Amino acid sequence: MKQFTVVCLLAAGLLTGCHTPHRIVAVEGSRIHIDSCFDGKLPQEGVTFLTPYKNQVDASMQPVVGYTETYMEADRPESRLSNLLADILVWAVRQWGEEPDFAVINIGSIRAALPKGPITRGDVLAMSPFNNRLCVLTLSGERVRELFQQIAAAGGEGVSHGVHLLITNDGRLSAATLHGKEIDPKGAYRIATIDYVAEGNDKMEAFKAATQMMSPQSEDNNISLVIIDYLRAHQPVHNAIEGRVVMQKGETK
Repeated sequence: MKQFTVVCLLAAGLLTGCHTPHRIVAVEGSRIHIDSCFDGKLPQEGVTFLTPYKNQVDASMQPVVGYTETYMEADRPESRLSNLLADILVWAVRQWGEEPDFAVINIGSIRAALPKGPITRGDVLAMSPFNNRLCVLTLSGERVRELFQQIAAAGGEGVSHGVHLLITNDGRLSAATLHGKEIDPKGAYRIATIDYVAEGNDKMEAFKAATQMMSPQSEDNNISLVIIDYLRAHQPVHNAIEGRVVMQKGETK
């Protein structure tokens, strides 16, 4: 049962301008209990007014765009859904002729799980509701190491296949490899992500040192549409926990 508070403000008169002699003399409140008894009869005027808009929304949101083999949700330090989305970023920038070394997506941008079975356009937009754009950029090896430390401090973020991070419960990076190799501090690494993260948000400030960034601003580069394109091209989709971000043995979070 939900409770809503209705606050009635009793004033001495109507406010007629910016400068007025009137003042509030009392504030009273009461609670109205809202439960299923209000669902018995829908206001027909409201239903009539909303029906054409509901039909338009349903037509846009209900089409099936893909299928999953299992329920997927985002979690730290690693999850099926964050793994999938990071891998989608790698796949997507390859369509531009890029060969990224890895991808990163923040857990905070993933707002809903994907159900097992048919996935609708509405499911994708619920999961990824923000107007973020896909981008690719370059970081030095030193900055990549810094980035991985920041991911460890957060307890994990979404990273693509080939990244292996060992982190501690108190947010330290114990070890990091990329496709089985140590990070070369003097090397240059190409990374796929979203523009929000590329700006250094969600405490991944290493991205502020990025160079050679490319992020088309066309509507088809919206990350939710990129995800839909991937789901249509890969049916059914699946992903697994494979040790991309691992809490150090004996540590829990």
